Amino acid sequence: MATGGAPPFHSKATYSASGVIDRKYGRDRSYPFPKLEYDRVMDAANFSIPDFSLLTPADVADAAEATLGVRVDGTLTPYPSYINRVYGLRTEDGDRVIAKFYRPGRWTERAIRAEHSFAFECAAALIPALVPMADSEGDTLGTVVVEDDDGGERAFFFALYPFITGRGWEPEDDEALIALGRIVGSLHAVGASAPAPDRREIHPERSTRPSLRRLVDGGFVHPEFRAEFEDACASALDAIGPLFEGVPYHRLHGDLHRGNVLSIPDASGIHAARPLLIDFDDMATGPAVQDLWLFLPGRLEDSRRELALLTEGYAEIRRFDFAQTALVEPLRFMRMLGYLDWQALQSADEGFLRAFPDWGCRAFWIKELEDLRDQAAVVRDAL
Repeated sequence: MATGGAPPFHSKATYSASGVIDRKYGRDRSYPFPKLEYDRVMDAANFSIPDFSLLTPADVADAAEATLGVRVDGTLTPYPSYINRVYGLRTEDGDRVIAKFYRPGRWTERAIRAEHSFAFECAAALIPALVPMADSEGDTLGTVVVEDDDGGERAFFFALYPFITGRGWEPEDDEALIALGRIVGSLHAVGASAPAPDRREIHPERSTRPSLRRLVDGGFVHPEFRAEFEDACASALDAIGPLFEGVPYHRLHGDLHRGNVLSIPDASGIHAARPLLIDFDDMATGPAVQDLWLFLPGRLEDSRRELALLTEGYAEIRRFDFAQTALVEPLRFMRMLGYLDWQALQSADEGFLRAFPDWGCRAFWIKELEDLRDQAAVVRDAL
């Protein structure tokens, strides 16, 4: 396990953990969509990434023990994760921890450290944010290196988190949305205090247009619909682009939806449950409304009351530019296209087609093209 400049931990375990696969929470178009960010050095024509089947239970346990300095009891519980691998472990003392292994090639070390730093900055500002655990040297990012089938080596970054008991956050009343708006406003006040050059920008040209190119140039779109798909998406992005001109960008959570907010019960039972922000690994720079619109129950026109409550709380902390509401439906289109790009990236993984058996077939692309056209129409109607 590597901490700072120390050499990485090497594992020689060879048995397979390939039975652990990602599970999808659903395909609701509002939330939560999977990850959108890719390492800047990824070649647009190269969609091959190391297979997580190389990561064995022994690797996970050894990495956790090297970080914690205590032994684990052999309990290993896989959790649903869109693109990383996440496991629950328990130490021999009975403490429960979560180990997150980052997908190789998706983030650089600098990008992950920026994520961790942002989470700690938020926690220091009394924002309820889950932060990674540090090892004996104070480092929060480890590396485990395993041997592949050809005798080479593959490296996996990982981080440990305390196990937190909670349930998915749901707004029980108007005050809950107002309070969440305050939290997001506080998060953005911290986010605006420093840049994040190693994180992606949520932008139609700098993040979504490359997604389109990967899908088309990589041959993922069914040949019968490839030209039609490219034209429809490119036309929508051409229309969306001017809306982002001059919009202030700052650090964001990037994937803030109900699934990434835990509701933590009050142990005394006197106070209401408190929210806790988790999973900062899609941290990005972008417009403020990105961290608000995923909480809306539907399209903007049907959710203005909820958005008003969120922005009411947000404005108590920092100014909200209401012109950004015009970005909600364009951001939804961008997220839909990014979701397809994520699936294409995953499609070579062992187990992907077991989770998505119809992905990439003719009927699949008919439906996806129809959905994208419908959303593009919503965007154009609002221009």
